[in-house]
Amino acid sequence: MLSTVAAAVLAMSAINPLSEPQVDIAPDYVTVEVRTVNGSGCPAGTAAVAAAPDRTAFTVTYSQFLAQAGAASEPTDFRKNCQLALELSYPQGFTFGVTQADYRGFAHLQAGAVGMEQGNYYFQGMSPTSRKSHTYTGPLSDNWQATDSTEWGAIVYAPCGEQRLFNINTELRVSAGTSTGTSFMVMDSTDSNVSTTYHFSWKRC
Repeated sequence: MLSTVAAAVLAMSAINPLSEPQVDIAPDYVTVEVRTVNGSGCPAGTAAVAAAPDRTAFTVTYSQFLAQAGAASEPTDFRKNCQLALELSYPQGFTFGVTQADYRGFAHLQAGAVGMEQGNYYFQGMSPTSRKSHTYTGPLSDNWQATDSTEWGAIVYAPCGEQRLFNINTELRVSAGTSTGTSFMVMDSTDSNVSTTYHFSWKRC
């Protein structure tokens, strides 16, 4: 037979489990539109966004986001960046944060070369998240994937009842180092597009 204390603990755990924070169901609709685009990695017309059908994430797709170094590369090619300001529309009574960002791509790095991806995001008028970087060293000629996750208690939500642009900053860098030949990084190997997926956390206001 369970003791009174043990039974009380189990009852409290059932009411407020710590391991699985309760997340509200996503709203009926979500749309995402690009308002401004700046950066050498995303010239006008080369970045697009789309919300997932289940409204749990949205994907940013680029078509000219490539950094390279070595050989005949231009001096400015080693670093490419992109800053997007997105406007999200969804029903009143909801707000959202981002729990995870998935970056995918392809890297061709000669021996002695180094590639890096980093990114952060923030709501208009609020502090940016810390930049998280992922480094890859040559020799490497393969797909790569990087994930930035946020603990549940640290998720930053948009203020309820306010329309705030959601800003995304991403960067690719390639250093030739001691290598010879050309090294480069992009974010998708199958269709030459760079795709980054941001996962929502929804809650009711």
